[in-house]
Amino acid sequence: MVKIDDSEALSSINQKIVQDGEILPRVKLKDGSSVQTGTVATMLYNINLYNSGYQEEVEQELILAIPTLVKVGLFELFSVDEWIQGDNRGRKFVGEKAKEYLKALDKDQ
Repeated sequence: MVKIDDSEALSSINQKIVQDGEILPRVKLKDGSSVQTGTVATMLYNINLYNSGYQEEVEQELILAIPTLVKVGLFELFSVDEWIQGDNRGRKFVGEKAKEYLKALDKDQ
């Protein structure tokens, strides 16, 4: 089981996509780990902000989401190299940071 660090911070970030008063839950996966819901939707929202010129405001939020995105298999569905390809700057940023994260993860194992 992999523990996702900074889940409280991620929970707070993910609140930006829901109405006031709504709370996104954490869910437990079959392997016993838990992840914050809303992370993929918030990542897509933040990529749009990134592409609209708000890079500095959302870069750390995008980086913070990567462990959860890895855990739920997003980069198995679309490889980091697929994320890096093309001209979408926000998607490329996520792909590059995910590649760095996965490389560091491999070193630790």
